Amino acid sequence: MKLDHDQLFKTLIRTFFREFMELFFPDVAKEIDFSHTVFLSEEVATDLAGGRKGRVDLLIETRLRGEEALIIIHVEPQSYYEPAFAERMFLYASKLYETHRRRILPIAVFSHGRKRAEPDRFGWSFPFLDVMRFRYLRLQLKHRNWREFVGSGNPVAAALLSSLGYNKSESLQVKLAFLRMLIRLELDPARMELLAVFFRIVHQARTGRGRAVKT
Repeated sequence: MKLDHDQLFKTLIRTFFREFMELFFPDVAKEIDFSHTVFLSEEVATDLAGGRKGRVDLLIETRLRGEEALIIIHVEPQSYYEPAFAERMFLYASKLYETHRRRILPIAVFSHGRKRAEPDRFGWSFPFLDVMRFRYLRLQLKHRNWREFVGSGNPVAAALLSSLGYNKSESLQVKLAFLRMLIRLELDPARMELLAVFFRIVHQARTGRGRAVKT
């Protein structure tokens, strides 16, 4: 059975949402009250430009520390380069705000290896008025060097090690580093399996090899 990478990514974030935020967005994580975390099951269909249909799959309801008001965090995985991506994120955010009437924190996670980054903002203005400015947080995995994370005790760092920046000559080193990280984590079998499967699928896709990661 072929496992879907996007679905595995969503499962990874659902399982380790706090760890994901603490690893890649520590300043944001400090402000979040993780005692209230609800993964919304709804799928929001949106009408995008040119009649294109989109779907938001990963929505997290939480709140900031010291506040009663809830916020919505939208995490969007993106595996290919899209010049108009910022506009699409704006359309998602506006539709989500229309539905929930809450502040939206948009986050994009890019897994493609393009050196040129998508714009992180969208808006429009006139000579006489700056009408709107929209921005989103972004994480470009292959722009981050894998060696930065090998000493981390964060399970998300282990799972995403094969998604980070490395060349083919470092492939074996990355695999061995992952196994060492996995042993140090001492998680329950189900979570260990999730990390191993996620790492294996991405690693095999990048190396073209079919050997599994043993756990």
